[in-house]
Amino acid sequence: MNSTLSLNRPVRNYTLGSFKNPKLIEARPSRHQLRSHLIDFSKLKWFRNVNSRTGSSVQQQLRDYSCESRRITSRRIRVSSNDAQFGSFPNKGGAESSSFAEFITSERVKVVAMLALSLALCNADRVVMSVAIVPLSLAHGWSRSFSGIVQSSFLWGYLISPIAGGTLVDYYGGKAVMACGVALWSLATFLTPWAAENSLLALLFARAMLGVAEGVALPCMNNMIARWFPSTERARAVAMAMAGFQLGNAIGLTLSPILMSQGGIFGPFVIFGLCGFLWVLVWLSATSSTPDRSPQISKYELDYIMNKRQKSHAVESKPKTKMIPPFRRLLSKMPTWSLIVANAMHSWGFFVILSWMPIYFNSVHHVDLRQAAWFSAVPWCMMALTGYLAGLWSDTLIRNGTSITLTRKIMQSIGFVGPAVALVGLTAAKTPSTASAWLSLAVGLKAFSHCGFLVNLQEIAPHYSGVLHGLSNTAGTFAAIIGTVGAGFFVELVGSFQGFLLLTSLLYFLAALFYIKFSTGERVNFDESDS
Repeated sequence: MNSTLSLNRPVRNYTLGSFKNPKLIEARPSRHQLRSHLIDFSKLKWFRNVNSRTGSSVQQQLRDYSCESRRITSRRIRVSSNDAQFGSFPNKGGAESSSFAEFITSERVKVVAMLALSLALCNADRVVMSVAIVPLSLAHGWSRSFSGIVQSSFLWGYLISPIAGGTLVDYYGGKAVMACGVALWSLATFLTPWAAENSLLALLFARAMLGVAEGVALPCMNNMIARWFPSTERARAVAMAMAGFQLGNAIGLTLSPILMSQGGIFGPFVIFGLCGFLWVLVWLSATSSTPDRSPQISKYELDYIMNKRQKSHAVESKPKTKMIPPFRRLLSKMPTWSLIVANAMHSWGFFVILSWMPIYFNSVHHVDLRQAAWFSAVPWCMMALTGYLAGLWSDTLIRNGTSITLTRKIMQSIGFVGPAVALVGLTAAKTPSTASAWLSLAVGLKAFSHCGFLVNLQEIAPHYSGVLHGLSNTAGTFAAIIGTVGAGFFVELVGSFQGFLLLTSLLYFLAALFYIKFSTGERVNFDESDS
């Protein structure tokens, strides 16, 4: 009897419950499992001292345990092979990250590619006027200051929509709002030739409507990326989307003179407007607002996205965002103001360069319109390239243990201090080639801002990223209007672009200091007031 108890007691300790430890992640059998597989029951001397019934029972339990251990080992090997198929490997922090091959062929990259195309159309529709303004000014006898007013009419509409558009994005999601926005701005672009032929007021209204529609583009982009990408891939995703944004500048600036020579001044407006309608059809039929609603996404990719988001603050982890966001609490935090100042300075530099560089090359370096467009387009191609490289570097820093706060400050510092130095060099340029080189350096380094404040919007307020983007975009639009109109008056009063470029450089330095002082990569609680 004692021998029976002594035999049964250790057997009970090896039940299946002891193998349900979630920490067993390696596909490697334990030492006990291997020994149990090699047991020869006929050679165990202590079996002879028990009755046959008890011995048979113990042998059967040990055989069952041996089979179970082999089955568990096999199951763990299969799980590991599934992870390998998905391209996931343990990294330094124990988290999983997808391989480049899986990433580039994934459904989420298809979504960001569509976002990049929409942003390319957004900027192409916007930049056409920067080229068309030269012949239009000659035809209508507009002064430099009035040309600046015509170009800024886009910003009048852009001033209205970001906050309302960001609120709609947080409430209805990026897919539906982006489709409506692209359809509306494509219609405004398509109707611009008709408006220009009828009256100046109609032209200004069409450009303002373009601004209203395009005001939702970046909040929608931020919303979709926050839903589709884990935090360790967001800088890369934003860089890919913004690469399309910058290539839209290059496409608009280079194709517009060619299309104008073939189809008249208004040829590019018609072509780009039709492309926008085609994009809307593809967007609605081929993408989903969230990964779990996508019929095309693989199970491995869906599990990867959802598992990574469980470790961070997922967009859908809380109930639907309130229709009226807490504006007072949003504006009561200094990290919000760091984003507002950064966006304002980014927009100032962006729109001044975008609107005035063709005229700068035409008037200062005396190149014709087509050459001026080419010199102005090269920097935006540089920005698309450096933006993606900045995204890769930013994600790598975070995966290697650098804090999100420090990473964002590094990226933003390069994105502001770099252009500030390059614009000083631009003032001393004597040839168009030298000027284009300095401008390419300024715009290329400016792309690092996309991995600074632009990604930071999702991190400090994942549930209010749309409206926060709208607030900062509104401030940016104010700054862009002042910069675009002010550049025209400044050049008329002073007689050169150099002074305005130096002023812009100084503002870049001050904005960099403000962002370094008050920004954070940690989530900020906007749902409760400070006690």
